[in-house]
Amino acid sequence: MSGPVDLELKKAFSELQVKMIDTQQKVKLADLQIDQLTRVQKHAKLTHGEISQLPDSTRLYEGVGRMFIHQSKGEINNQLKGKQKTADEKIKELEKKVYLERSVKEAEDNIREMLMSRRTQ
Repeated sequence: MSGPVDLELKKAFSELQVKMIDTQQKVKLADLQIDQLTRVQKHAKLTHGEISQLPDSTRLYEGVGRMFIHQSKGEINNQLKGKQKTADEKIKELEKKVYLERSVKEAEDNIREMLMSRRTQ
């Protein structure tokens, strides 16, 4: 009777291990993305700080790839605010990954405990 149950537990455990490895890879990728987005936020904040000191009528050059675009201070400020808002939203989405990692880890621990209790019986 315990033979089929043990096989099912081992199969579930191996499937869960695969999911755990996949989740860990996704978590590492999310951490890298969060770091990159944090740098974007920092850059936007510093640039905004520099631009805010200039008079409103100032026109600035913004580097876009290999080109420079002549824009007003207001347009550049709006773009910087948009970048910061987008980065904030993406960071919030990526931080949900911690919950996923914990839930998969808890499930793996539960199955491991079930396997250990089966072996002792």
